[in-house]
Order: sequence, then structure tokens, then C-alpha cells
Amino acid sequence: MTRHEVEVITEDQHLVKADEEMARLLDVDVGEEVNHRTVRLVADGVPYVHAVSLSPIGRMPEEVRRDMMRADIPIGKILRNYGMETRRDFDTIQMETDGSLFGSREYLSRTYRIVHHNDALMWIKERFPADGRWLL
Repeated sequence: MTRHEVEVITEDQHLVKADEEMARLLDVDVGEEVNHRTVRLVADGVPYVHAVSLSPIGRMPEEVRRDMMRADIPIGKILRNYGMETRRDFDTIQMETDGSLFGSREYLSRTYRIVHHNDALMWIKERFPADGRWLL
């Protein structure tokens, strides 16, 4: 869309034990190990997307888990590399104004699950600033 290479910049990535909310979002047991990853998607030095993902480690094939734990590989690319058939089940799409995102007071947010074999492989929340950076 930007006609520039998109760079994934990992802000944070760590393993956590699923709390009740994570367990509900991913349909896993409380206490199950979950990869928590926060990234920015940047093109030509301009940030376009901020995303948080939750992934139950036990559901991932070993090679996918290995690539997922390496920083800065886009999730879509990982799934394509291993020929995983998935779908995205969207939960919410809304405009929000509860803070600032990359200097924009308003942003579009969406949450969804990436589903593989009817199990949630990931839950993702993406935020897109609602400003002039999209006038490409």
C-alpha cells in the first residue's frame, strides 16, 4: 500500500501464563503458556500499525513456534512459509479516541483471532492512526 518495504519492529515479546481474559480469548486453560508480542509496522520511517498478539505456545507446530519466538518476522509470512491454512475471525472494528497513537488522537482498532483447524492460533489487536499518513 505504501510502495515501501514494511519493517516489523518488535517492542516487546515474552512468555506469560494465561490469565482468565487470555484464556477466554484463546480458549485455553488459565496458566497455559502464551507468547505476548507487541510490534510496530513501519514503512519508509513512518509507523502505520501498532499490534499486540497473544499466541498459545502449545498449539503451534514446532517450526512455527521457533520462527514466532524470533523477533521481527511478520505473522502472515510465518503462516505462508509453512503453508498453514488459516482464517481470521474478527471480533471488533471501531474508532477509538482514548489516547494517542503515533501522534494521532484518533485511531481505528480491530481485534481478531487467527484460526487453524478450528483452534485459535493467535488473538491480535491492531491499531491504525486516523490521520493523513494514509493519503498515499
